[in-house]
Amino acid sequence: MNRTVCVVTGSRADYGLLAPVIRALRDDPDLNLRLVASGMHLAPEFGQTWRRIEEDGFAIDWKVDMLVASDTPVAVGKSVGLGVIGFAEAFAALAPGMVLLLGDRFETLAAAQAALFACIPVAHIAGGDLTEGVYDEAMRHAITKMAHLHFVTNAEAGRRVRQLGEAPERVHVVGSPGLDALRETALLDRDALAQAVHFPWREKNLLITFHPPTLHPGAAADQCRELLTALEGLGPGVGLLFTLPNADNEGRALMELLRAFATEHQNARVYASLGHRVYLSAMAQADAVVGNSSSGLYEAPSLGVPTVNIGDRQQGRLCAASVIDCPPRAGAIRAAVLRALGTDARETKNPYGDGHSAPRIVACLKAVEDWPALVRKRFVDWTEPS
Repeated sequence: MNRTVCVVTGSRADYGLLAPVIRALRDDPDLNLRLVASGMHLAPEFGQTWRRIEEDGFAIDWKVDMLVASDTPVAVGKSVGLGVIGFAEAFAALAPGMVLLLGDRFETLAAAQAALFACIPVAHIAGGDLTEGVYDEAMRHAITKMAHLHFVTNAEAGRRVRQLGEAPERVHVVGSPGLDALRETALLDRDALAQAVHFPWREKNLLITFHPPTLHPGAAADQCRELLTALEGLGPGVGLLFTLPNADNEGRALMELLRAFATEHQNARVYASLGHRVYLSAMAQADAVVGNSSSGLYEAPSLGVPTVNIGDRQQGRLCAASVIDCPPRAGAIRAAVLRALGTDARETKNPYGDGHSAPRIVACLKAVEDWPALVRKRFVDWTEPS
């Protein structure tokens, strides 16, 4: 039987979570790894992060160039179409026995469609999570229905996947592989980190990532301005490290705002991509994580760093006690940041596992004797709890 697993990564965000799984697949003598890079990895404006993949020692077997140089709804739709074409060609050439995907982005949706039409079984990581403020929510659940094995990050997510009609024996609670990356990564100390990012650390420092809330067309720039107003109100003594948003609708408008803000404020820096080790090191050294990125919910609690979660992009997602929710208004954001700066989160319990997800995923893949048979699925009716 064909035991080749093709892993698809489309951005710095999913790669950071996938890297431990990619490494475990590469090192297993019973499995063959193929790696496809696409989306933001290939775009100069997002840092051409495919190079970091190779620097980590992974060989990229195929590149799917799918991003249209715009962030309008039409451009995103065209990017998905180009992605389906590109992934269809990649899968035909690489002939994998399984495609492994993570999350809910449109690059992942395109790969799932191409695998579906080629009758290649799909293993999906992080199905069943909720992100009610973005259209990624619908894409995540759509990918679940196109997938055949489900590696969920928590028990509640597993229940939702079963509620979507997936067979219970195909749903495995493994935790988030992002915690594997934390366990495996040698983080930089503060001095080494300051040299790596070319930024002198202040007494207090924030790591900030703000993505467009795609279910609120036209709101991204306004919400970002509220965030910047709140951060400006903290004064020049607080260091502000921004990473740029994803390639989502209205993302380029946010990039312009962030870069203009950094030009006018010496305590601020903007980075297209820090790389996973530097990003995690910055998170560990920060006094709080601010924005609406999933990393503030997945990884920050394990580092004992509080998170200010702005708006409804991550609404519905399981949260640790160290996560502080606030609306996207300057006053509320500033109050939440001040609260976070006074919070001791070192004893926080992370609800997303123990940092051993990758070996569980590999073991589950190997335990399935007949991968081709997975493509035939039965819908399991949901029984309401009594």
